[in-house]
Amino acid sequence: MVQFYPLTVSDITPLTPNAVDISFEIPESLKEAFAFEAGQYITLKHPAGDTEIRRAYSLSSKPGENKITIGVKKVPGGTFSVYANQELKKGDVLEVMPPQGRFVFTADRAPRKIVAFAAGSGITPIMSIVQTALESNTENKVILVYGNKSREEAMYFDSLQKLKEKYNDRFFVYYLFSRNQEEESMFGRIDKSKVNYITQNVHKSMIPDTFYLCGPLPMIETVTAALKENGVSENNIQRELFTTPDSEASKDAETSGKTHLEITLDDAVHTLEIDRKNLVLDALIKAKIDAPFSCQGGVCSTCIARVTEGKASMVKNQILTESELAEGFILTCQAHAESAVLKIDYDDI
Repeated sequence: MVQFYPLTVSDITPLTPNAVDISFEIPESLKEAFAFEAGQYITLKHPAGDTEIRRAYSLSSKPGENKITIGVKKVPGGTFSVYANQELKKGDVLEVMPPQGRFVFTADRAPRKIVAFAAGSGITPIMSIVQTALESNTENKVILVYGNKSREEAMYFDSLQKLKEKYNDRFFVYYLFSRNQEEESMFGRIDKSKVNYITQNVHKSMIPDTFYLCGPLPMIETVTAALKENGVSENNIQRELFTTPDSEASKDAETSGKTHLEITLDDAVHTLEIDRKNLVLDALIKAKIDAPFSCQGGVCSTCIARVTEGKASMVKNQILTESELAEGFILTCQAHAESAVLKIDYDDI
């Protein structure tokens, strides 16, 4: 069963004119449930009229603290992001799902050299990764390339500057602003030339073991292509796509007919008949089956399951690797049944 816990907002701090930093108290009884790795996210549940919305937000705080913190950027027309920036206050209680996610940095005894590319609110999980990397080993080195429209819109700018001052010999930050030319920054967006300049010129002597990419799809695709051209293995690139459900294309599919769907969830088996034109997750929600989900946009992996019989196709996939697809994994928020019988297992992942 999907488990949410009531957590109290302990602090709200403005980050930019359109973003806030939200911290939650973690009671002693929930510290184990809310333990996390740097880079993971939480899911918030919030009432919206006669229904509810769920939103996934990456943790910007580092593991081991007595709180968890997220950064929320206001999205024009957004439901929860507008509420969080304009109405949410200290002392309010929100329903929160424990941390999840595979976009993680795990501290190691051996020295690590990492490079992170972030754009906009994609800095949120990178903040956790950067802090953890720098503090977990005195020999770790981190390069961060961070793109925004302007200095004013750069979330966590002050915190990054403090980290830069504290770890000046092994933390290197490069800011890019697409609308303003500012001191100690580059003008423009994160593109192939910037990737090559920083990794192949300025830091050509440093051989990173992992690259972390977080932000909108065009940036991720651009950086990935540039890194691969420079010989970086796919296995050394971790990606986290940031987008909003409102920006997604239509999820309707050119399918017809019915499918007998069998779902294994928390050791229980549920069955129902669904229209193939409907997404699997949508059918489960309508049937009031408490399957795990968060963003419903195919970017957070909360709804991942394994196909054990039958066939399903996804509207899109930006998360699952070729090997995971070969093992039968699907994102149920993006999947349509294509066979008379479809069996999926949420437990076998």
